[in-house]
Amino acid sequence: MSELSRLEPPIERHPGFNRAMHPDRLWIRLPRLAVGVLVLVALVQKTYDVTLPGSDVDLGQLYSEFTVQSNLAFGIVLIASAALPRERLPHRWDHLFGALVFYLVMTGLIYALLVAPPGEPWWTWDIYWPQMVHHRLAPLFAALDWLLVTRTVRGRWWRPLAWLVYPVVFLAWTWLRGAIDGWYVYDFLDPTLEGGWPTVLTMTARVLLAFLVVALLVHVAGIGRAALAAPRERHVRAERVHA
Repeated sequence: MSELSRLEPPIERHPGFNRAMHPDRLWIRLPRLAVGVLVLVALVQKTYDVTLPGSDVDLGQLYSEFTVQSNLAFGIVLIASAALPRERLPHRWDHLFGALVFYLVMTGLIYALLVAPPGEPWWTWDIYWPQMVHHRLAPLFAALDWLLVTRTVRGRWWRPLAWLVYPVVFLAWTWLRGAIDGWYVYDFLDPTLEGGWPTVLTMTARVLLAFLVVALLVHVAGIGRAALAAPRERHVRAERVHA
């Protein structure tokens, strides 16, 4: 018996809700496929638009954005999750999915709080549609998928710290690139603007703290969803401990 089959209880042993929300169900796979394709189509549109005359962003700058990188990975993972049954995906697939949920949720929060024009509604199609897909729709879908779709792989206590590696590397690369060519992907990371490094470091500390809090919340939600999906296994383990 494989490690995955030992840790992931058979679908028929799940309660009704977990059975209905199992990732192999058609009504889970089709929305994942649709949103994954839409996320990538929006990225293709962005890529095409920056090649047009008059664009103030080039391809290198576009693909240096946290939003673009996380949405690219999320779109691919959604399509893979829709195309392949769960048992054919790596055992740690839920950890990868959780990391991308974390990144997408932070993308939505940072855009809404720090990047979006003042007064822009949280949910509106009256903006550039790829922005809507990447900053609004994808984060919302990621959060709902993580909370609702059946999970059976529990994360260890250090999982949120592992998820933070990419944002920290992204931050370091952003400052390194900015020091080389003078371009910073987001204004709140640009030390050449008013306030200089003290303002940037203060804002960065707040953002990193928010990242840590959200990572912990996503981690705990994943553990809770996995525990909900395997109540019988938990009960059996408890009986063995007290036997």
